This record gives sequence, structure tokens and C-alpha cells, in this order.
Amino acid sequence: MTLAKRLFDVVLALILSIILGGAIIGLAVVLLIKEGRPVLYFSERMKTPTQGFKLIKFRTMKVVEYDCGVSGGDKSARVTPFGGFLRRARLDELPQLWNVLRGDISFVGPRPPLREYVERFPQVYARVLISRPGITGLASVRYHAHEEMLLARCETAAETDRVYARACIPRKARLDLVYQEHQSICFDLRIMLETIWPKLRKL
Repeated sequence: MTLAKRLFDVVLALILSIILGGAIIGLAVVLLIKEGRPVLYFSERMKTPTQGFKLIKFRTMKVVEYDCGVSGGDKSARVTPFGGFLRRARLDELPQLWNVLRGDISFVGPRPPLREYVERFPQVYARVLISRPGITGLASVRYHAHEEMLLARCETAAETDRVYARACIPRKARLDLVYQEHQSICFDLRIMLETIWPKLRKL
């Protein structure tokens, strides 16, 4: 990560934390009242091929004793009504401003992968994770809707894993590498606008 990109992340994260601080607290209170504890969900993700960190989100699913893998149709019954709203609006990702400030992730980059996939596909992620992972990215804006459609059809954890590994990882990696080749602050701003514009149009 360049110094300019890191400075951009820190300044923007601080500004957004001030502007959105009240909304973040309000959502946390509503989530606590409607769904109970825990309010936050911590998931291990990878910053580099060897270095993990705890990604923070608002909890959107019912708590279970054991959970693993990406979310597909097999987990859809666990998504709470309020959690579904948070996901559709991407408000569940607001706590990741803390991850940005810590330097775990950037605003724009490849989505941080689970450790199990980094270990299964080391050659892919050795290239992808040259870039700092991000809250959004080129693969997020260009492939996320198709990925959700594919995974929503999966009825078991094994099927979700198979579809994600065979169809999603290679296609997302190609887009992440395109971003890597063309990364700039202007490109980051464009991707961020493409991420939030569909949500703003619905307001």
C-alpha cells in the first residue's frame, strides 16, 4: 500500500466516523433491542497470505455454536429480518471503519478472504493479497450480484463451498488483479461511487 493510499484511508475513515458515528450507535442500539447480543460479529480474515485479522461487522445472523465457510443458501434461514435489511443496504459493514483505521483493510481492494481458502488456493491469493484487502473493490461492484445469485441456489454447506471455490474465486481473482494493475486514488473513488450509488438511488 502506498503512503498516499494509506493517508487517504485514514483521513476518510476519520471523517466518516465523525459523520456516521451517531448512525452507527443508533444501529447498534436497534440491533441490541431487536436481536439481542452480540451486536458485533468478528470473523477471521486474511490481510496477507500469512497474516490474519478480525473483521468487524454488525451481526446479521442467528448465533450458532459452530460456523464456517462463506454464506450461501444453506445459511439463509439464519439471517434475521433486521440483519437482512443491514445486508441489503451494506450497513452491516459500517464497523469496518475501525478495521480501516487499524490498517487491516483499505476502503478499496480485494475482499478479505477466509483463511481456509487462502490455504487451499495459495497461488491465487499470493497474487491477490499483494493488494491490501478492502471494504469494497472491483470484484465487489462487478461480480457481487452474480456471486450472491450463484450461492443463494446452494442448499448445503458442501455445495456452497464447491460453487464458491470453482466459480467465484477464479473470477473474483481476475478482477482483483485488474484492479491491482490500474490502482490509483481516482480509480478507488470511482469504485467507491459505484458501490454507494445504487444504494443512494433507492433513498
